[in-house]
Amino acid sequence: MQIQDQAETVQLLAEMRQEHRDLDAAIKQLSGVLGRDELQLTRLKKRKLLLKDNIARLESKLIPDLDA
Repeated sequence: MQIQDQAETVQLLAEMRQEHRDLDAAIKQLSGVLGRDELQLTRLKKRKLLLKDNIARLESKLIPDLDA
């Protein structure tokens, strides 16, 4: 992986982690509301899971390949 690509990946990871934290806060807040929009809550949870998967994928790209 090129140094520039790695720097871009690290920046993207930071942005994705921040969005993941923001979604977590929004989900907690919405979960406590009576008469909440369950569809919106479900969409937020799905988006959070998608972000988690993408974060894990990008983190694995940052790990150097080791030839055994």
